[in-house]
Parts: sequence; C-alpha cells; structure tokens
Amino acid sequence: MDVRPPSNTPEVAASRLQLPPGPWPTVLDALCERFPAIHRDQWLDRMARGRVLRADGEAVTPATPHRAGMDIRYWREVIAEPLIPFQESVLHADAHLVVADKPQFLPVTPAGGWVRETLLSRLIRRLSNPDLVPLHRIDRDTAGLVLFSAQPASRARYQALFRERRIGKTYEALAPALPDAVFPLVRATCLMPGEPFFRMCETDAEANSETQVAVIERGDAYWRYGLRPVTGRKHQLRVHMAALGAPILNDAFYPLLRERDEGFARPLKLLARELRFVDPLSGEDRRFQTRFTL
Repeated sequence: MDVRPPSNTPEVAASRLQLPPGPWPTVLDALCERFPAIHRDQWLDRMARGRVLRADGEAVTPATPHRAGMDIRYWREVIAEPLIPFQESVLHADAHLVVADKPQFLPVTPAGGWVRETLLSRLIRRLSNPDLVPLHRIDRDTAGLVLFSAQPASRARYQALFRERRIGKTYEALAPALPDAVFPLVRATCLMPGEPFFRMCETDAEANSETQVAVIERGDAYWRYGLRPVTGRKHQLRVHMAALGAPILNDAFYPLLRERDEGFARPLKLLARELRFVDPLSGEDRRFQTRFTL
C-alpha cells in the first residue's frame, strides 16, 4: 500500500521501519530507542502532524502500543536544514522519464543532514510528482545529469538500461597532467570499501570496475580528461584517477584531507557530461548533455 502524509504537498516517499521485539510499551518509546539522535519532542510533533503512520495509513499516536513486526512509515525531517544556493534544471520531462541537470553540492537523495535540499525533494515539489525515483546516483560533489523514473509502471524498463550496461555515460574531469601515460587507457580494478567507511580502495582481487580514460585538452599543470565508466561503483572515477596519479582537482577524499572544506569555495572538478541510450519504450535514440561546465 502506498502511504502518503495527510497533506496536499508532494513529499519524498516515507521511510519504512519494522519494529523489532523489545520491552517498549508504546511505538513512541521504541522510536526513541531506535533513533537516539531524534528527541522525543520531535517524535511527538511529527505524530501530531500525522507524519508517523502504520502501513495501513492509520496514524500512530503517543499511546499506540508497541508490537514486534509492526510496519511504521515516517517522514524524515531535519531541523534548520541549510539552504544550498545552487539551482538544478529539468532538461526533459515526459510521462515516464525526467532528466535533471544537478549542480554541485546538492545531494541526489535524502541522507544525513539533507532532506528538502536534495535533487529528489526539489523535483518532487517542482513537478508535483511523488512517484519520482532516481535511476542512478552521482556524488553530492559532482555536477551533471541524473535520470529519474516518473512512474512505477515503466520503471523496470529504464532500470534495466543500467543493470545491463545499455547506457553510455561520459564524464569530464580536471586533474594533474600525466605526460608519461599513453591514452586512451583503461583502468580495471577491484573496488572495495576502505577506511574510513566512506572511502573506497583498490584491492588485488578480480576486477569489478572499469573506466576508459582519454585526454580532451592538455594544459600546463592540469588536463581535461574524458571518462567513460563501464561499471558504476561508488567513487569509481575518483579512485581510478587518484590511482593513476592524477587525483581530480579539489577532491578531498582521494587523497583524504585532514580538514575538508564544507563550504562552496572548492567544487570538485568532475562533471557528468552526457548520457546516451535507446529508449526502451519508444526505441528512440536519446542523447542528453549537461549545461554545466568545468
């Protein structure tokens, strides 16, 4: 059942939680234990506004008894969420597909301290379509193209494009010159979670990632590279370029900096420039290009 909050304002889909066994007398007590960073008063406020529901759509109240296995739907909120002062654009929208051009610093989906200031939340409000779902992700620090499914009926057809590698993706990056390398080249390695937890690293195991690297423009200290990821591993382009000896300009993770700039002064010089595919519904050749530049 698709549960929505009692409001005419489109929202991001609710988060879901199946209550575990425990000694809590009420759902409220269980939620406070499960999410210690969220104050009890915040849960009371959400319940008062109908933003905590059972799977059947019935409102959860402070007196609702806890029952192990009960399905709960709640809408994430962040108090005093900072504004991201960069604007996305919609390059294409039809009944099935939305193509957005994402600015740097804007997350694609809600996570951590970001809910309303995400590409997904903005597009849901802008297009009045709570059925939007991203078909792939790019990093918060990366600008460029992101595809969204606009309705559940055709979603699997578009998701298959990525799963079956039937979509061409081209990125651009500014990084140090590699005068001794022969281009174009291919970087194929095994990427695994590293330390700290948010970083990826290369290992000696069988390759599970592949990136084609070419040079678009040669400057003095920095070159502009064209990157074609064959696979879509987390941070793949950033790890591969750093491993080649050319970390992408302003990348704070590869190599890991002691103090990361949390402002907007040093944007990562990585751009999701182009997407190409045959539309699985119409058979039409599709090609989209970002309006952002490096």
